[in-house]
Amino acid sequence: MSPVLQLDGVVKRFGARTILDGISMTVNPGEIVCFVGPSGTGKSTLLRCVNGLESIQGGAIQFEGTKVEPRSVGAVRKRVGMIFQHFNLYPHLTALQNVMLAPVVVHKEARAAVEQRARALFDTVRLAHRVNAYPSQLSGGEQQRVAIARALCANPHLLMFDEPTSALDPETIGDVLAVMRDLAQEGRTMLVVTHEIRFAADVGTRMVFMDQGKIVEDGDPRAMLANPQTERARRFLSSIHA
Repeated sequence: MSPVLQLDGVVKRFGARTILDGISMTVNPGEIVCFVGPSGTGKSTLLRCVNGLESIQGGAIQFEGTKVEPRSVGAVRKRVGMIFQHFNLYPHLTALQNVMLAPVVVHKEARAAVEQRARALFDTVRLAHRVNAYPSQLSGGEQQRVAIARALCANPHLLMFDEPTSALDPETIGDVLAVMRDLAQEGRTMLVVTHEIRFAADVGTRMVFMDQGKIVEDGDPRAMLANPQTERARRFLSSIHA
């Protein structure tokens, strides 16, 4: 089985500050890798580098055997779905129009086929009754589920979630996590930056603890929670539980 993603000694700097310091890892099909750790330690930046939204200063990233670099980034993005903290929906378009926009306008797919796929995805994210609503008429959790449907509409081989529940109120977090659980059960390959430790333990196949731009621990989520191998991970996970 060929890896979906390979990172080899990835270095990312902003000026003199090193954000990612030699990150190496392999992600295989069907894995759900949950990244946890303190804020500002490079987790979100790592996802942005995979998607080509940030350039790297060292090492290499390969997605399905293709090196992620300026000349290939367009092709890579067609196969990677990215869900951000903030929903980034177009306010003047309905939920359905937001989901259909990229396949129709960017990828030049037939509108009828895209609409059929998009409507099916609204069933997937449990929002079939809200297809004609505008973003201002949707709750934060509903907007995030529309954003998930938008990412899915491109038939991605990899889904990346950058703290998808951090901007939501407690009442709507569960709805988004439920959809993510459904996607996990479908066998999708997912990278998830999250502070939802229970979700990571229940759904993740791997948990990666990052600190100061490095991978400190990488292993089974429940085993890591029960018995962290480093003092730094132990202190962080204890604070989360507290």
